[in-house]
Amino acid sequence: MLRRHFLYATAALMAAPFASGLASRMARAEGFPFTLTEAEWRARLSDMSYRVLREEETERPNTSRLNTEKRVGTYHCAGCDQAAFASTTKYDSGTGWPSFWEPLPNAIVTRADPGLFGARTEVHCSRCGGHFGHVFTDGPEPTGLRYCMNGAALTFKAA
Repeated sequence: MLRRHFLYATAALMAAPFASGLASRMARAEGFPFTLTEAEWRARLSDMSYRVLREEETERPNTSRLNTEKRVGTYHCAGCDQAAFASTTKYDSGTGWPSFWEPLPNAIVTRADPGLFGARTEVHCSRCGGHFGHVFTDGPEPTGLRYCMNGAALTFKAA
């Protein structure tokens, strides 16, 4: 009996940060200019786009068709259609996710993402708060940044 209680307590302690994280993500989404109800988001987005944009999940690497997109155009938020990245800033980072060295002006907001494997910086749409991915400091010149984005969070519009 004691072992079962220990296992339940351990599971509860491990799940607590995830549950509180979900609550904070939901609250954070309310402060953006473009908002929808959860039902409206679910109706608007594919299951994977919903999980990435609204629940901050990460798609598996090398699964997005945007990895191989080479045309001139603009990458938009899949949630609210705000333009986020120009194709001229896209490059092949070899990570398996669409990567850019610079966002469009005022298109994103960032926040610290302290995690189990070290601190990272999250990238969100500045209009709807949708989670795009993370930014790292190992990118190419001229910025030295790598905006490693989930393809499920973006759509592409050819010029």
